[in-house]
Amino acid sequence: MVEAFLDRMLKAGGAVTLSGIFFSQFVFVVDGGHRALKMDAMRGLQPHVYGEGMSIRIPFLQKIQHFEVRTRPTLVPSSTGTKDMQTVDIALRILFRPMEDKLPEIYNNIGADYDKRILPSISNEVLKSVVAQYNAEQLISQREKVSMEIREILGKRALEFDIILDDVSITDLQFSRDFAQAIEQKQVAQQRAERAKFVVFKREEETKAAVLRAEGEAEAAKLIADAISKSGPGLIAIRKIEAAQHIADTLKSSPNVTFLSGNTLNMLNLGGGSGM
Repeated sequence: MVEAFLDRMLKAGGAVTLSGIFFSQFVFVVDGGHRALKMDAMRGLQPHVYGEGMSIRIPFLQKIQHFEVRTRPTLVPSSTGTKDMQTVDIALRILFRPMEDKLPEIYNNIGADYDKRILPSISNEVLKSVVAQYNAEQLISQREKVSMEIREILGKRALEFDIILDDVSITDLQFSRDFAQAIEQKQVAQQRAERAKFVVFKREEETKAAVLRAEGEAEAAKLIADAISKSGPGLIAIRKIEAAQHIADTLKSSPNVTFLSGNTLNMLNLGGGSGM
């Protein structure tokens, strides 16, 4: 009975071992976000693109090549010249992915490392052609426009190699130290010029206000002179009374001022006289 049990265990172990060998050699798995191609030693690269899941292969005769088809980022640095002969260092961030149905052509014509072979080359080509149309200051002030133009042209070039670009953007834009200092000095000069314009404008406005004030005072003096000539000294007397009333109202509101009537003043004068 023990011998029968051991015999069954050996058979089961052998079956498991054979299953493991079969699975590892005859079955390949395509993970999520990936696709696979099958290279046959007898018939060459097969046109079928294998999706996610398990598939069968013939060991030693068929080789499996995996591709990631999810969007991936890459950074492409480049150094080029502007329209006004300034050297600029630019870095492009590119989000790319292959066209799934074109994977056999990509593998046949370029290779599995298609992104490293193609993207730096066409990126430098497009950058040089686009940047050469702008001067350095335009690259700074029209950065978004330049980025969109690069994205459009580079996207068309990538499609020629069956590569889709989901996004292209300028992540770094550096000029030479001398040019950066010149830009900074120009900005300072512009700020000073704007400040000088403001000072001049302020003085002009103050001068205009002074002229208007002087004209108003002259007009007022003329009106008063005309009124005096028509009304005689009576107008001056009225103005004196009005001024005295204004002074009295002001003094009345002060707590440190006391008003004395005429009778009180006479009694004080009498008292002062008897004392003498």
